[in-house]
Amino acid sequence: MKTAIVGGGAAGFFLAINLKEMCPKMEVTIFEKSKRVLAKVEISGGGRCNCTNSFAEVRDLQEVYPRGHRLMKRLMRGFSQEDAYAWFERHGVRLTTQEDQCVFPMSQDSHTIINCFLAEARRHGVGIRTEVRIDSLDQLSDFDYIAVTTGGMTTHGDRSRELFDRPAGPVPVSRPVPSLFTFRIDDERLHALMGTVVENVVTMIPGTKLRAEGPLLVTHWGMSGPAILKLSSYGARLLAESGYQAPLAVNWTNHRDTEVMTMLDEMMIRHPQKQLKTMAPCGLPVRLWSYLLEKCLGERSNGRWGSLNKKEQNRLANLLSGGDGYQIAGRAPFKDEFVTCGGIELSAVNPSTLESRDVPRLYFAGEVLDIDGITGGFNFQAAWTTAYTVACAIANSVEG
Repeated sequence: MKTAIVGGGAAGFFLAINLKEMCPKMEVTIFEKSKRVLAKVEISGGGRCNCTNSFAEVRDLQEVYPRGHRLMKRLMRGFSQEDAYAWFERHGVRLTTQEDQCVFPMSQDSHTIINCFLAEARRHGVGIRTEVRIDSLDQLSDFDYIAVTTGGMTTHGDRSRELFDRPAGPVPVSRPVPSLFTFRIDDERLHALMGTVVENVVTMIPGTKLRAEGPLLVTHWGMSGPAILKLSSYGARLLAESGYQAPLAVNWTNHRDTEVMTMLDEMMIRHPQKQLKTMAPCGLPVRLWSYLLEKCLGERSNGRWGSLNKKEQNRLANLLSGGDGYQIAGRAPFKDEFVTCGGIELSAVNPSTLESRDVPRLYFAGEVLDIDGITGGFNFQAAWTTAYTVACAIANSVEG
């Protein structure tokens, strides 16, 4: 029996290794259109590979999987984050869980994961064919099973959807759009603050229920960091439909305006003779505080804490607690988004096996499915869970 895996990424290798462990006699071949396999794994997590998450702080999977959370809840009963952790440790990759619950190789090097996959693939005799583009399932007619793990079907010239065109009709695909990207904001005064980090902010798209919490990084093109990346994931479709032109509001303190008013009162009482710009409230970086003061009070920002009147105090409290507005002018100029919102519609696959409902022995795993998560190791966990599900389904089919 022969299985073809279309896509030499994380999900493809994980599927191949597990399938060979379950069915040693199965002939498994990975097809990759580029020269290198696992290139995305290499650069993930800043080169450290955030391979999963403890999920200890996740109350509802919808918080971390904006699309596909119901299916993930079902599939993770069969292969959870604990199973993934144990799998890597069992295969020689020691892991560590950070305070933010992100899980990395203890080596802090993505090559530890890559070397594990390559070594296991060689040990099990998995065939790896690079620079082979599969444009039609007819090219794989010699194989008994086909698993597609091609990653995100982005809109940047990728013709991968043609692969699923069949005489009886194409496999349903939800239009792919980028997710997990940073925001371009055309504000030179903001750009001057590049490198500034605020640890716990709330970002929102006004007029919607979309909001995200976490650290925010000011860059020379706009804003980045988990609070922005999460929001881009939650609002991936809305932002795409708006042409990435949308309002953005930031709560720099993650407090309500009444709480911020109390903090400002305390500053005015304790430091009435201090210059406003030299004493930042709420633990804000001084450079950012100076920028926000000028934005809110203009020339009055050069005054002292004791000179603030009630109207100015209210305006500052409002600005710090969610009234600070910006205009998203596009995605980051580097096209560095790592994840795709969209893909094979989940209604088109068997939810227990991820086999196509219309094409027997055709399976899907990884980002090619309409499942995507926020930053923090959740997308890799989706890759491991769906790939393991497909490996089990093929193995069970062979045994049956």
